[in-house]
Amino acid sequence: MSGSLVLSIVTFIYGLAGFLYICAWIFRKPFFGRIATWIALIGLIGNTAGILMRWVESYQLGIGHAPFSNLYESLVFFAWVIVLIYLIIERKIENRIIGAFTTPIACLVMAYASLKPGIPSTIQPLIPALKSNWLIAHVITCFIGYAAFALAFGISAMYLMRKDRDNEELLWVKIVKFLILFVFAALFSRVLFVHSWILAVLVAIPICLGFYVIIFMVHRTPSEFKAGLLDRFPDSRVLDELGYQLILLGFLFLSIGIITGAVWANSAWGRYWGWDPKETWSLITWFVYATLLHARLTRGWHGKRIAYLSMFGFAAVIFTYFGVNLLPGLHSYGAF
Repeated sequence: MSGSLVLSIVTFIYGLAGFLYICAWIFRKPFFGRIATWIALIGLIGNTAGILMRWVESYQLGIGHAPFSNLYESLVFFAWVIVLIYLIIERKIENRIIGAFTTPIACLVMAYASLKPGIPSTIQPLIPALKSNWLIAHVITCFIGYAAFALAFGISAMYLMRKDRDNEELLWVKIVKFLILFVFAALFSRVLFVHSWILAVLVAIPICLGFYVIIFMVHRTPSEFKAGLLDRFPDSRVLDELGYQLILLGFLFLSIGIITGAVWANSAWGRYWGWDPKETWSLITWFVYATLLHARLTRGWHGKRIAYLSMFGFAAVIFTYFGVNLLPGLHSYGAF
């Protein structure tokens, strides 16, 4: 059995764990939550085994290197870190409902790596720019940061769901939210799925319609049922503080990742910074989260404003990760 096959199986394991976490949330069955935790742990072990197997297989092919060299391998590691950090959080706060909003992210990441055409899972030789001892340090630190931001995104969504349940929005706010959703849906459809902006717009339309159909159905459900679902979330203050801690963790590791990347760039290309699209968007993402932390620490921002900034920051992370592949640059080896 190859490492790629093991990782394909892990995709379904994460999907099952996410499904059981959702069942535990909706049906109030702690048994589902306990099983989901064990399945997520099994998936994490399988994910670890798959990464190690690919590492060994690369040496068997005579091109031995750490399995962090292309888009497929980085996605696999991204999912691994997401689940690892989530399980630590679950043990810390003893609430499994967060798993309904975080393990599906890991499943989607693994599914995208396995199913997206143009992302080869074969083990390939390193290009010259990647033959450096800085590879492991740079990739690990960056993806710990990305994973922490992904979890903060899920927790921010939970926070906004809990805080918005009793608020009636103004019409102009609803229109602005729809336009923002449409722009992001079109942008990330282009980045992740399709190869033209016309197709991206066409894909964004059913995404937005589907989203608002779900919202409509939620509003039609009995108030008691909705309240019961949201009351199972951790307290708003816990979600706010947890999101902040994750952003702080992600910011620390993203900063280290940018520094190690600059040192690596100097050894590979003879300069620390060259305004390559990947470097530029990494810096933009860093400034987004730096602004968030500055607002939190010096201006006392918390709650919804921080949650919205967190979600915007994760959009910047996604574009840094995938969107720059649409642009020419020295990081084009990650293109798909």
